[in-house]
Amino acid sequence: MTPLNVLVLLFAVAIGFLGGAMPGISGAMLVIILLPITYGMAPTPVFLLLTGIYGASVFSGMISAILFRTPGTPEAIATVFDGYPMAQKGEAGRALGIAIICSVIGGIFGTLVLIFLTPVLADFAIQFSSQEYFALGVLGLTVVASLSGGDLTRGVIGVLFGLFIATIGIDVLSGATRFTFGSAELMSGVGFIPILIGLFGVSEVFRRSREKPDLIDEIQKVKTKILDLPILKRVAGTVARSSIIGVFVGILPGVGATTAALLSYSEAVRWSKTPEKFGTGIPEGIAAPETANNAAAMGALVPLLSLGIPGSATTAVILGAFILHGMQPGPMMFMQEMDLVYTIFAGLLVVNILILLLAKPFISLFSKTVKVPYTILGPYIIILCLIGTYAVRNSIFDVWVMLLFGIVGYYFENIRFPIATIILGIVLGPMVEEEFRRSLQISGGDLTTFFARPISGTLLALAILALFFPLLQSFFKKIRNKQVTDLK
Repeated sequence: MTPLNVLVLLFAVAIGFLGGAMPGISGAMLVIILLPITYGMAPTPVFLLLTGIYGASVFSGMISAILFRTPGTPEAIATVFDGYPMAQKGEAGRALGIAIICSVIGGIFGTLVLIFLTPVLADFAIQFSSQEYFALGVLGLTVVASLSGGDLTRGVIGVLFGLFIATIGIDVLSGATRFTFGSAELMSGVGFIPILIGLFGVSEVFRRSREKPDLIDEIQKVKTKILDLPILKRVAGTVARSSIIGVFVGILPGVGATTAALLSYSEAVRWSKTPEKFGTGIPEGIAAPETANNAAAMGALVPLLSLGIPGSATTAVILGAFILHGMQPGPMMFMQEMDLVYTIFAGLLVVNILILLLAKPFISLFSKTVKVPYTILGPYIIILCLIGTYAVRNSIFDVWVMLLFGIVGYYFENIRFPIATIILGIVLGPMVEEEFRRSLQISGGDLTTFFARPISGTLLALAILALFFPLLQSFFKKIRNKQVTDLK
């Protein structure tokens, strides 16, 4: 709590807020940008800065997701599904308030787990092999039935399209090129950020630009209400479940907070008594992903500090920062650098408290942009999307991909195609494919390996049940209706 460290944390939260709220600027990018200037600094302020930016950027991605339907970070993609519809109803302040309190709860829960249960949870994560990762990914894909608005056929097509996009580039396992058509730009695959910004951000600008000004439902005033007790009581179960899912998924190396948010959203739909309301702007649809992605962000530090294995893209960059400063995260770090480790833990708790204190004034400033006429705001959003997309890999090719998917998203929305299912396939596709093939290589092509292991078998059984349950429910409903008609 020295003055320098407190100032570092305040600066980290401010930078994380700005970077996370701007489309295309992720926590990983902010950490990469600041990494070179930290080389001559002492380790304590360096890692307070980097982890503070990480936590704040994961939180603030929801601001532009709710207000403009453009996720500031990939972790906020699932927040769009219900956050933006709620804002369109004139309840932007309510949506932001739910997101703030749920993010802070998830972040604090994740940090407490990080402090007290790091060794235990790291040992459990080690038990996960390729079969479990594959089953977890398949379970996440079954949310297609909910994200497709009841049209399962279109939803499956969307997921398959996303899975196809995820196969483009160099095959990780064999090294062969797939669907590159001789293009050097496609060798590394199609970037997730350009697709995300195109489908949700650019397509929305295109849609709004086609509307007459008097028909555009402007958000007149954003008054954030954080402590809405009736809403908190309503989403308490969702928050508790999503906190556990978020931490658990975050601990699994390489999965990340984006996957945690999507899985948590899918479970919220699965447990809901009114799943058809998801996507129309309900509190549970905001609480689930926002709790999970912040909890997962903290959980991702568990394998990093305990095993030296990054749990997400941003923690991979932070791993590089540790190595740059002559430290190797892992079991020995708790013995050699215990003061630094627990300073990071304490700093993350302070960051979550600062988020709660500073989020409302920051949003009140940021949300004033909604008062700007859309003829000005639309081009500004496009410029931010262009800058954010280009900055990821310094690639003009990514900019063209973003614009292409902006057009695709615009026309898909006109025919009410569930574009969220495409993102689901892209996010979970690489993990599902790689772990499936790796499992078959290990088992010698034996498909029963997925059901022979208790954890993977249980997850796959739940996935199959979840996918076919709506069909069975519809089938039995028709039978009941027919029986009632015959009785009449």
